[in-house]
Amino acid sequence: MKFDVAIIGAGLAGLSVALSLAQGRKVVVICKGGLPDGASNWAQGGIAAVLDSGDSTASHLADTLDAGAGLCDEAMTRHIVEHGREAILWLIEQGVPFTRDADAELGFHLTREGGHSARRIIHAADATGHAVQATLEQKVRSHPNITLLEQHIAVDLIRQPDARGRQRCAGLYARDAASGRVIAIAASHTVLATGGAGKVYLYTTNPDSATGDGIAMAWRAGCRVANMEFIQFHPTCLYHPYAKSFLISEALRGEGGLLKLPASAGAAAGQRFMPAHDERAELAPRDIVARAIDYEIKKRGLDHVDLDISHQPAEFLKEHFPTILARCLEFGIDITKQPIPVVPAAHYTCGGVVTDGAGRTDLPGLYAVGETACTGLHGANRLASNSLLECVVLGRAAAQDIAAQPPAEPAPVPQWDETRVTDADEEVVIAQNWDELRRFMWNFVGIVRTTKRLRRARERIRLLKSEIDEYYASFRVTPDLLELRNLVDVAALIVDSALQRHESRGLHYSLDYPDTLPKALPTVLSPAA
Repeated sequence: MKFDVAIIGAGLAGLSVALSLAQGRKVVVICKGGLPDGASNWAQGGIAAVLDSGDSTASHLADTLDAGAGLCDEAMTRHIVEHGREAILWLIEQGVPFTRDADAELGFHLTREGGHSARRIIHAADATGHAVQATLEQKVRSHPNITLLEQHIAVDLIRQPDARGRQRCAGLYARDAASGRVIAIAASHTVLATGGAGKVYLYTTNPDSATGDGIAMAWRAGCRVANMEFIQFHPTCLYHPYAKSFLISEALRGEGGLLKLPASAGAAAGQRFMPAHDERAELAPRDIVARAIDYEIKKRGLDHVDLDISHQPAEFLKEHFPTILARCLEFGIDITKQPIPVVPAAHYTCGGVVTDGAGRTDLPGLYAVGETACTGLHGANRLASNSLLECVVLGRAAAQDIAAQPPAEPAPVPQWDETRVTDADEEVVIAQNWDELRRFMWNFVGIVRTTKRLRRARERIRLLKSEIDEYYASFRVTPDLLELRNLVDVAALIVDSALQRHESRGLHYSLDYPDTLPKALPTVLSPAA
């Protein structure tokens, strides 16, 4: 199979690249599930951009730099923020049905979220990601120049020397779920848009597809990764035995939701606790709120805390939070009358594959966009609703860079060789290792860390990695094996990055190094080192 551009991943970043290139290039979009299965589809809150004359790019920049705790790349952050309005107008042009407000300058409702000093979050009720994905998916499915390969999981990137003898990305291998066969896909340009790595943790708001595939493949292909220790834990995930990873949007706190101690806290039940942790209370950045909840849960031996917005009128909640209201009702929780039980969960990978402003990685021909990439926008902590903005701005920038290069015939690539492997005889090995990895990452590499626990995690990762590498070399690949292989590589990157940071900054909090060093430096890991 030959294409001008192969895009691995079908979230907002990947589809932005595809639609921006399809007029002039032959594009393939590869996703391991169906098109709507990625994290973008789950995003509730919205997209941050300066869309009102009472706001400014300087203010959005300052809020982002403040949340990023000194580690944001200021030039890159300014570039993304300044292209925010243009990105939103492009989405509106595509037909995204954002929530309207006749009184607003642009005609759309803007909300406010934690860490933002102004109302600048454009949204589609409380299901923005779904509205954006559904709109772009329709356009992608009907475009004659875009081929969709759903139910295909990427195995690895293909590297080969170019005419000058330099290593270049020439495409990828992907496994077709229907046939079980691994196919070779040749492409002049390959774009990683596979999202983050939330599934490396036991509790996450991410979909099952978030196994760090792009980050792991780029690392194995020789690309640097940066800032992998900065894993954002969303402060408020619905706590219920049958609710799988349902996120309670930050916008709920933006519209007056209060964090309180639950009935199990005894005499303190019903008391707010955020004012004691930060002067911004419920509107403090996510890392502060997540640590505060973690502290209260551990200090008082609680299972969860409560998020209460029942003081708002029922009609207001039905209009602004229909998805959250309906989902909670499924579990017998009426948010118009009672608080929502919540816990923190792994939510966003702030680090990733090192890229420039056009999404280019260290390997010629290979790009990375969205949560897979580390552009320097998020620094040590992502500001709410900046991630979808980055997907569109950098997705379109990568497309522009690819389109500016003269079209070239993709180089031929070797077929996948299965002659030396057999079918796996013990799938239980994969299931056991998968469970073990996610559990010790949650316990040893969570919201609050120690050097001793990180070293324990590193030792366990080393043992798991040798088992998985042996398994990979001996048996035919399966989706579970491929995802576990990627998760173990990403887990090692997270732990190694965390061990290199001898301070607490943003999302990385160490009991052994509680202070913040005067100079902020990124953690950059190189496969060659």
